[in-house]
Amino acid sequence: MDAITPSSGRGARWRDYRSKSRDLAVDQRHETSARFSDFLTTALLKDGWWPLIHGDQATWLLELARRAPLPAGLNVDEIDLIHANHFFVLPLVERMLEKRRVPVLLDTHDIQARQYELRNRAEFFIPPYTRYDEMLAVELDWTRRADVCVHINAEEHATFSRLLPTSRHELIYPSIAPASSHEAIGSRAMLVASNNAANYLSVRWFLKNVLPRAPQTPVSILGDIDKGVKRNDRKLYEKHRDLFKGRVGDIQAAYADAAVVLLPTTEGHGLSIKTVEAMSTGLPLVATSMAFRGMGIDPARLRNVFIADDAIAFATAMLRAMGERGDPIASDTRALYEERFSSDGYASRLGEIAIKLMGAVSKDGSLSPRRSLARYDEQERLSETTRNQIAPVLSKRRQISKAR
Repeated sequence: MDAITPSSGRGARWRDYRSKSRDLAVDQRHETSARFSDFLTTALLKDGWWPLIHGDQATWLLELARRAPLPAGLNVDEIDLIHANHFFVLPLVERMLEKRRVPVLLDTHDIQARQYELRNRAEFFIPPYTRYDEMLAVELDWTRRADVCVHINAEEHATFSRLLPTSRHELIYPSIAPASSHEAIGSRAMLVASNNAANYLSVRWFLKNVLPRAPQTPVSILGDIDKGVKRNDRKLYEKHRDLFKGRVGDIQAAYADAAVVLLPTTEGHGLSIKTVEAMSTGLPLVATSMAFRGMGIDPARLRNVFIADDAIAFATAMLRAMGERGDPIASDTRALYEERFSSDGYASRLGEIAIKLMGAVSKDGSLSPRRSLARYDEQERLSETTRNQIAPVLSKRRQISKAR
């Protein structure tokens, strides 16, 4: 858990996590997190909380993982492979492995420093503010320790390959559950968004600049983005409060009421999950180019997609798309979804990489040709350019840490 909780497995965050992860196919669950009692220690206040109040979310999350206890009942000697879902869980992985040679796959989920920088715009921190390059330096310093970096979109793969050229990189598009296609197409334009900084900016742009140019279009905004708009722009929320439907229990049924799916993305990094989900419906999509970031495709070639990157064009495309009718199952976006984002394809690709990694462990327990996660020399896997960028920042951070 990437947050402080009363104790491992207890608290509202754990209940929320379990409710959202019931579909995980696992034989055992082992839960751990930093605890409230850790927050009272001088070490976490100095090494984690102090950087956080200046905007350093990367260091904060690493320090939480560093203090999470090993789960009771976990037999680390039975572990043959670790699949880590973020760089900031790797301190926990290091403690689990100690001197054992176990291969580690790491999901990167785009450059997280970009996400932190975006969040920092909407949250309160005190100067001196942590810079993007400082958080990136920390992120790369940990990412390079994994044996294989798994990237979920083409842009992310290219970026990390450039920043860490001697690391091993693999591109695996994620498996995303499809939204049902329906023979009876609905009558509304649907916009789905969770509550985060990028979605807030995108929805705000749509409400302020696009919708006034197509005021008769019936629009429904689903997801808890209503909370973000209400908190950040109460006047805008009150003006359009009837459009917000909040979080829905059955997103599949909600799509049945849609004639068009709207993707007015103006901010964001990494592959857009809601874009992939929208593609799976087979419905007409009205989107900005940014909505298709990281997919390595030209969305303008998809016949049921209308690309519009300014407000006037978006409103015009929305009106046009509302009059379109076609077979969702036979649509270009549905075909692309089946080809690239199916669960079978993801499992097969990941399995190939995992088998090769486990087969690389020699009889003496060493990892060949790669060594264990925690034993890489600090500089050996960085290019000269990246070393020159990161080394001064890391050196400065160590000096500050010693001075505190």
